[in-house]
Amino acid sequence: MSLDTQSPSDSPQRPYIEFRDVSKSFGDNHVLDHVSFNVMSGETVCILGRSGVGKSVSLQLLMGFLRADSGRVIVAGEDITDFSEEQLELVRKKVTMVFQNGALFDSLTVGENVAFPLRETGNLTEEQIYEIVDGLLKMVGVQEMRDLLPSDLSTGMKRSVAIARALAARPECILYDEPTTMVDPLMAQLLGDLIKRLKIQLHLTSIVVTHDMRLAKKLADRVVFLHEAKAIFLGTAEEMEKSQEPIVQEFLQLDELQLGYKS
Repeated sequence: MSLDTQSPSDSPQRPYIEFRDVSKSFGDNHVLDHVSFNVMSGETVCILGRSGVGKSVSLQLLMGFLRADSGRVIVAGEDITDFSEEQLELVRKKVTMVFQNGALFDSLTVGENVAFPLRETGNLTEEQIYEIVDGLLKMVGVQEMRDLLPSDLSTGMKRSVAIARALAARPECILYDEPTTMVDPLMAQLLGDLIKRLKIQLHLTSIVVTHDMRLAKKLADRVVFLHEAKAIFLGTAEEMEKSQEPIVQEFLQLDELQLGYKS
């Protein structure tokens, strides 16, 4: 076998995630209409747009919770469009999702929630699990809340714990669904800083669904903007601000007004 002597430009890196001409409808409601975009390994892509434009649906398609009506969905370099539930479970070991509500187990403490994916592997001692959980809770800034129940936590703290639990699964990619929604501005800033730090430290591939342009500027290598079921912009946050697309400019102006009201 001869050595591969292709230069990087001859052999481009394959996307870790890819939507190829993906469509999804619920009855007469067309949520995604021939949408295409990709996410490279180690990249953070933010999906922006108003409510109801298919941002969260995109994440559910990537996790296999929903099926595309047409087009192909590529995750971890594999076409998962027609995967069985058993095959999708293997994909979900590589890609985890942090839900808006945190999706924590109400009857388990913070520490037990984070330990859950570690115990599922069945190959760690309780001492090892304790040590890993302690490190993860410290990493996301909630170490002192280890013995509390989710009902004792604020919305922002629940999301921090959900991120720690997602990291316990040692994923290659994390999907965040509106991580700063319904939290105060200070907590939103802390969550944004945390997601950015994890990307730098762990080289994780990430998709962040958000309506918050400030968060997108902080995190995004690239932005996908969805409007009326179409992806009408794909590029950097800086390029988005210069976009001549009227809908994009209207979104940016409204975002500036909302930021003004918060301050």
